[in-house]
Amino acid sequence: MRALTKALVGVIAAVGVATGGLATAGTAVAAPAAVQQQTPSAGAVAPLAVVNLGLNTTRAKRWQCFMQKVDYYTGKIDGQLGTNSWKGAQALFNDLGLGAGAEDGVVGPQTVSALQKYLNRFANAGLAVDGVAGSKTQQAFWDFNSVDFCR
Repeated sequence: MRALTKALVGVIAAVGVATGGLATAGTAVAAPAAVQQQTPSAGAVAPLAVVNLGLNTTRAKRWQCFMQKVDYYTGKIDGQLGTNSWKGAQALFNDLGLGAGAEDGVVGPQTVSALQKYLNRFANAGLAVDGVAGSKTQQAFWDFNSVDFCR
């Protein structure tokens, strides 16, 4: 997640420099000294990003229902695969010996590799285990969640 954030900040900075937005910024456009920066409350801070890996809300709900049925997810079935959804998936993958790494809810290469191994084992997906959530991995994850586990 940090690498993605750094890359995003780098791209934004490059665009700003290219358009002259950052290159011309100086003390003339700085905030006056009397303006105080507000610190947001804990409730105002945005939650971590949702990572549905190509699933729409309906299919993501099916994944959450599946994870709930196998006792690896206790959260709300909302179709938003956030931190708690992925912590559950990482725990499942680790318990199966698929090597998801830390159960932190962050979808990085280890989690994607574990998902690929899972889909290969239980859905005969035939995926390359490379830790990249490319179109084939997303399609296999989509197909796996064609079954409505919420019933």
